[in-house]
Amino acid sequence: MSDLLQLLQEFYRDKLTALLRHEDGARFIGQYDVNNTYQYIINRDDTHLSWVGKAIADLGGAVPDGSTTGAANRTVSGTRDAAGHAVLEEDAREAREFVTRWKPRVEAMTNARHSKMLLVILGEVLEQVRFFDQALAGRTDLLGRRADVLGPAYGEVLPTRWIE
Repeated sequence: MSDLLQLLQEFYRDKLTALLRHEDGARFIGQYDVNNTYQYIINRDDTHLSWVGKAIADLGGAVPDGSTTGAANRTVSGTRDAAGHAVLEEDAREAREFVTRWKPRVEAMTNARHSKMLLVILGEVLEQVRFFDQALAGRTDLLGRRADVLGPAYGEVLPTRWIE
């Protein structure tokens, strides 16, 4: 197996772990605008995985599944607000660590196409860090400002979907 393929598969597994942790963490985020930002982040994570998965398949490799991650289940205690704060802190720290871990490896790649793709992903992970930091600071205008005519958001997002 080529070094490039192994690197892409390892990156994929690492990014998949982040996606699963974001999906699990969103259950603890009650504030509407912050939860909406989590849904945006999850969507981008999924897009990143599709890009890397396609690159792996193009190289004749197998796209890793989620069975080897084992990192999705979070144990967070305290009130919902305290748990949400802890999740935001963990996600900010883990995203910074992801970029620190991967940036030197990606910059050392000789395949320009795949290197640029992974650099775009790392840039978007840094954007996620900014979202997490702003949410921790109490900001709610993470994805834009609400029109004044709509008024402020109120209430909370439920931790699980209601299914009949």
